[in-house]
Amino acid sequence: MIVTPLLSVRNLTTEFHSSGAPVARAIEDVSFDVLPGHTVGLVGESGCGKTTTLMSIMRLLPASGRITSGKVLFKDIDLLSLSERQMRQYRWKEMAIVFQGAMNALNPVMKVGDQILEAMTLHDMMDRDQAERRAGDLLELVGIPRVRRNQYPHEYSGGMRQRAMIAMALACAPDLLFADEPTTALDVMIQAQILALLKEIQKALGLSIVLVTHDLGVVAEICDSVVVMYGGKVAESGPADGIYNDARHPYTRRLLASFPDLNRPVEDLAFIPGTPPNLTDLPTGCRFHPRCPEKMEVCTRVSPPVVEVTQGHYGTCHLLPGTEAKPL
Repeated sequence: MIVTPLLSVRNLTTEFHSSGAPVARAIEDVSFDVLPGHTVGLVGESGCGKTTTLMSIMRLLPASGRITSGKVLFKDIDLLSLSERQMRQYRWKEMAIVFQGAMNALNPVMKVGDQILEAMTLHDMMDRDQAERRAGDLLELVGIPRVRRNQYPHEYSGGMRQRAMIAMALACAPDLLFADEPTTALDVMIQAQILALLKEIQKALGLSIVLVTHDLGVVAEICDSVVVMYGGKVAESGPADGIYNDARHPYTRRLLASFPDLNRPVEDLAFIPGTPPNLTDLPTGCRFHPRCPEKMEVCTRVSPPVVEVTQGHYGTCHLLPGTEAKPL
C-alpha cells in the first residue's frame, strides 16, 4: 500500500548572502519524505546543513538567508508559495519546532506555563481558562507537575527545560514536530529520558518527527529512516536498518565506523581526516572527495548522480552501480 507523505521536500536550496562576502550555499538539492507517524533523522557533522534545512522548511531563516529553489509540500501545499501571513497559520498549529538549547530558547523573565499558553492564545485556539488547563495538561504529559507551571525557567533543571520546550511545541496539537538536537548538553540518563518521552508522545499523538542530531546512537534508537548530509547535500538516505547494515556512501561508512562500539576494540575507532568544506568555496565534483579514502579521478570533476541502491535506499557516489540519476 502506497502511503502519502505528510511532508515532501524536493530539491531544496538555500543560500546566505552577506554584504561584501561570497555567497554561502548552505544546502543544495535536499530531498526527503516524512511519512505520517514516522521519525526521520537528519545526521551529519556540524555545519552540514541540518538546522538550515529545518529553518528553511519552517521559513524561519535570518534576513541573510534565501531559499533559491525547490518545493516543500506539506499535505500537498507548497509552503514556499505561501505569503508570510499564510505561513503563520502553519507554524505551531500544523508544524512546530523544539529549538536547540532549551537554556536559551525559553524566555527567562516569563513563567513557563505562560510561555506554553501564549501560542494557544495567539492562534485563537481557545479562551484563557481553557488554555490554562491545557498548559497544565501538557506539562504533565511531558512529566512536569502542573503545580510548577508558575515557575520561571531558572527554577527548572536542564532536563525539565527541555521537557517544557517539547510541551510548548505541542501546545497547538501539530501533526509534525521538528526536534533540533533535543538532547544537547544533557547527561546520558536525561538524554535517554527525553528520547523515551519523544517516543511515548509520538505513539500517543500520532506525530511525525524530524530529528536533527549528530548522535548515531540516537538515530538507531528512534528513527524509521535516515538522511545523511554532507556539505549541504544529501549523501545517502533510506530506511534506518538499510543505512546501518548496508551503508553505501564512503562518508556514511566512516561516520558509522567512528561511532564507539562496545564489541570493537577502541584502537579500531575510525576518524575522517580533514575538515568539512567551506560553503563559500565548495569543491568541484563530489563534495566529499577531498576527504574520501576511496575517491577516483571522476570524483574531483563530476558531481555524482542520485542512485536508488535498493527500494527506498538512495546514495550519491560514483562507486554505486548505475549512472542514471533518479529523483529522491
